Amino acid sequence: MTYTSDDRARLGLRESATFDRATIAAIQRAAETGIYDIRGWGAKRPLPHFDDLLFLGASMSRYPLEGYRERCATDVVLGDRFAKSPLHLDIPVTIAGMSFGALSGPAKEALGRGASEVGTSTTTGDGGMTPEERGQSKHLVYQYLPSRYGMNPDDLRKADAIEIVLGQGAKPGGGGMLLGQKISERVAGMRTLPQGIDQRSACRHPDWTGPDDLTIKINELREITDWCKPVYVKVGATRTYYDVKLAVHAGADVVVVDGMQGGTAATQDVFIEHVGIPTLAAIPQAVQALQELGVHRRVQLIVSGGIRNGADVAKALALGADAVAIGTAALIALGDNHPRYAAEYQKIGSAAGFYDDYQDGNDPAGISTQDPELSARFDPVAGGHRLANYLRVLTMEAQTIARACGKSHVCHLEPDDLVAVSIEAAAMARVPLAGTDWIPGT
Repeated sequence: MTYTSDDRARLGLRESATFDRATIAAIQRAAETGIYDIRGWGAKRPLPHFDDLLFLGASMSRYPLEGYRERCATDVVLGDRFAKSPLHLDIPVTIAGMSFGALSGPAKEALGRGASEVGTSTTTGDGGMTPEERGQSKHLVYQYLPSRYGMNPDDLRKADAIEIVLGQGAKPGGGGMLLGQKISERVAGMRTLPQGIDQRSACRHPDWTGPDDLTIKINELREITDWCKPVYVKVGATRTYYDVKLAVHAGADVVVVDGMQGGTAATQDVFIEHVGIPTLAAIPQAVQALQELGVHRRVQLIVSGGIRNGADVAKALALGADAVAIGTAALIALGDNHPRYAAEYQKIGSAAGFYDDYQDGNDPAGISTQDPELSARFDPVAGGHRLANYLRVLTMEAQTIARACGKSHVCHLEPDDLVAVSIEAAAMARVPLAGTDWIPGT
């Protein structure tokens, strides 16, 4: 018999805050299977996030810009510290690394098409570079990961920038997974792996153990690419202040900080929910590290992890980022979790808006799959156009907020433009609690 909430109240049934029904179900599943839970996406627990910040729009003490007559620029240059050919992007929103393997070939192509349509960059992810992705990407960043899957010097030279991945927000300190059902013949060939066998990526690079070794590796990559390509260093948000300082000392042109709301294709649920720190807490630490080294804005900061709309973009920039990267939001823009597939999500035990079993390769939208029938459903041209539309909206929303704060460039937004509506967010973001001049912890 199923009880309604009124029935439970009448009978005096009270759910435990510690052992709620989701926790009980997780314990029962673990007891029955002896296997830990694996899923995609990022942290789903409530965390202080950008929604806890508000902008102080201009009025008398500051004057806003007239939206139809006064320009608000959005361009950004990434990687001009040492590289001869830095990236010049039209908007401060980029596409994060997502692998061919985790995603279908058409989905990777669509990411390149969408990013190119609006003049920004996309990123390869683990497993190497596909010809479709390179062919449709005006600016392509090549990820250099601990696994080295698909890595070769020729593709490094074809890329427009290189991103050395030391960690990811959803699993800092841990490696990724790609289950056997997604190791197709093509994926296996690119990664030099047996077809159909589960693959687990390494959690650290095999040829260095610290920042001194990273300096050597960065110099090797610069020599391979004739010092033309910007070198990014990506870290999962944990000990962000120290990690950013070490990345800068090692010679990074750009530092990428990925908060725990950032998504992943597949890892342990316990990792996603209990390792790392929120994006909101990581940004001020990264900015402080850059400022103390005297390189803030000279070494660019890209922030990722839970970016959803133009307000999130503007808030990240106001806290000191030069650009943001999106992953999960980009997949949703392509068509992931769309209600049109509601019946098919139900067949595989999920629902539109809840689907996170990226590891299983059964995505009805044809995005996070290697099944040829499913991936054939996805139109990369139409998907790329949807992504481009979404990126335009993010940019226009960020411009609208910047103009309201009297700024002629979205990157002119600053912490003084922000207040927080919760003590936790005020302490993490290091901005005043609304209506006060109090920043908790200072």
